[in-house]
Amino acid sequence: MTAKRPIRRIACIGEVMIELIAKPDGSARVGVAGDTFNTAVYLARALRGSDVSVAYVTALGTDPYSDRILDEINRHGIDASLVEQRDGQMPGLYAIDTDENGERSFSYWRSAAAARQLFSPGGTVSFRDLDGFDMVLFTGISIAILPAEIRDAVIRWAQNFSAAGGTIVYDSNYRPRLWENAQTARDVNAKMWRLADIALPSVDDEQALFSDANADAVAARLKGWNVTRGAMKRGPEGPLDLAGEHVFEPSNVKINVVDTTAAGDSFNAGYLAAIALGQSSGQAMQAGHDLAGRVIAAPGAIIPE
Repeated sequence: MTAKRPIRRIACIGEVMIELIAKPDGSARVGVAGDTFNTAVYLARALRGSDVSVAYVTALGTDPYSDRILDEINRHGIDASLVEQRDGQMPGLYAIDTDENGERSFSYWRSAAAARQLFSPGGTVSFRDLDGFDMVLFTGISIAILPAEIRDAVIRWAQNFSAAGGTIVYDSNYRPRLWENAQTARDVNAKMWRLADIALPSVDDEQALFSDANADAVAARLKGWNVTRGAMKRGPEGPLDLAGEHVFEPSNVKINVVDTTAAGDSFNAGYLAAIALGQSSGQAMQAGHDLAGRVIAAPGAIIPE
C-alpha cells in the first residue's frame, strides 16, 4: 500500500450557494454557504498561520451573485484559483427557516446551478488540476448534483488519487431530492465509502440511506467495507471513532442550540484541521465536536470569528 503523503494542500469540492436566512419579522439576511464551502471556511480559519492551504473547487456563473460568492471565497482566505465561471450560468439559492428548537428546514432553487456542470466539457477545471493536492473532500451533495458519467469519472479519479498517496475524505451528507432514486444513492455512496481514506458519516444520514438499525450497525457496515479511519457524527452524544482506538467523552456543559446549520460541516473542518496538523484521531474528534458546538450556538452557517 502506498504511504500517504503529508497534508499541505487541501481541496474542498462542491456547490456554494446564495443563502437566505428568514427572520421573525418576515425579512431575510443574505449570505453565502454550502456544505463543503462551510467546511472550507472553518478549515481555513483553523489552519491560519500553518503551512497548510485550503482551496475551493466549484463552478459559478458570470452574474452579480456569482461575483458575490467569489468575493466571499477570497475574503475567507481560501484559494479560488479552481473556481470556474461559466457564461450565462448562475449559482443555486436556498432559504432556511428555523424553529424554536434550532432545527432548520430548507427550500432550494438549484436545479440549474452552474456547479452541476463542474468537470463537464466547456469548463476550465479538470481532474488533473486536483492531482497536486494532498487531501480532497467530497460529500454526497458534491456527487449527487453531477451527471452520472461525471460521477463515474470522479470515482475513477479518486481511486487513482488515493492509490498515489493522496487522502480522499468523504461525508455522505444525504439529501434524497438530489438523487434520481434511493438505489442510485446507495450504489454511489457505497462506492465512495469503499474508497474513502477518511470517512466522516452522520448516523442519521446513514440510517436514512441504508436503513441501519442504529449507530453500531452503521459502524459494522462501514467496517465491512474496509472503512477504518474517521469519525461518525452522532449529535449531542459525540463522535464515534471508526478505528475503535479512542472513546469520546462528551462534556456536561449544555449548549444553547440556536441553529444547527453547518453542524456537521464544521465538525468535519475541526477534525480535518487537527489531522492535517498531525494530531491523533481522539484530538481530532474533540476539535470537531468543540467547533460544531460553537457553530450551533449562533445563527447561520458561517458564524463570526
